[in-house]
Amino acid sequence: MIRSDRRFTFDRPPEQVWEAIARTSSYPRWWPWLRHLEAKGLVAGDVWSCHIQPPLPYFLRFTITLEEVVDGVSARATVAGDISGTASFTLAPSGDGGTEGRLVSDLAPASPVLRAFAVVARPLVVWGHDWVLAEGVKQFQDRGLAGG
Repeated sequence: MIRSDRRFTFDRPPEQVWEAIARTSSYPRWWPWLRHLEAKGLVAGDVWSCHIQPPLPYFLRFTITLEEVVDGVSARATVAGDISGTASFTLAPSGDGGTEGRLVSDLAPASPVLRAFAVVARPLVVWGHDWVLAEGVKQFQDRGLAGG
């Protein structure tokens, strides 16, 4: 299991950050490692089909089921496929007119091959997970919040 609890700051108000996050059709342009995404939107009940290619010798396919979405504030989801678990994110105003984002996830490899790989190469798997999160936030700031 890889548990993440990350906080990110954005120099835009929460409404603008949420508006960008809700543009799911733009995700593949922001994130080149996201090789496939089928998503209707950031709405409760939607099931996203995702394929990602981290900078590691494997490819991940999974779904994200949006269990709860509070427009402009938060989303909670379950993940199933090559990885499984839960994830949530929240947005809150920061004192400087920007936004604080928080992402919490508990994810684990679900396929036998990935579980075995995670046992023998755990530091590499954790690095890949951390890379996707860090690079994803950077690319969101550079491309998503820039209107891309």
